[in-house]
Amino acid sequence: MVDPQDFRDALSRFASGVTVVTGIDSEGKPVGVTVSSLSSLSLDPPLVLFCLGLRTAKLDAYASHGAVAVNILAENQYPVSELFASQEPDKFATISFRLGDNGCALLDDCLASLECAVVNSHVGGDHLIIIGRVNRIIRGTAMAPLLRFRGRYAALASENA
Repeated sequence: MVDPQDFRDALSRFASGVTVVTGIDSEGKPVGVTVSSLSSLSLDPPLVLFCLGLRTAKLDAYASHGAVAVNILAENQYPVSELFASQEPDKFATISFRLGDNGCALLDDCLASLECAVVNSHVGGDHLIIIGRVNRIIRGTAMAPLLRFRGRYAALASENA
């Protein structure tokens, strides 16, 4: 049997980009959560997937509403990542954003934002795997990405490496 801490430590050695996934709750208010599990799934049709813990606050806002936005964070946006990973009740009070065509929050100053229609979800262990069809891409800043590696924020050594 694999020790859960060993498993977590091993996977932390895989560098990943940091995103904030936004949705709309049952009261029509924006919600968001920091996600590092984003993956492209298909080019035709354009599909992405991400995973949320089954205990994620307002999980239904991402899985059942029918729309999400994936905001890909730039290297200087670690405070945004920390905010959306926190228990702060009004995460949108101190940041700049606009609503996208699908009604979800598009965060300012991101590398890119993907407006998605949720097409499917599956329970996988203690997480929900959510699949979204990308309907619109908003390109943003040309900065380097925000990364997570071994439980910490990281940056690319060089874009030419």
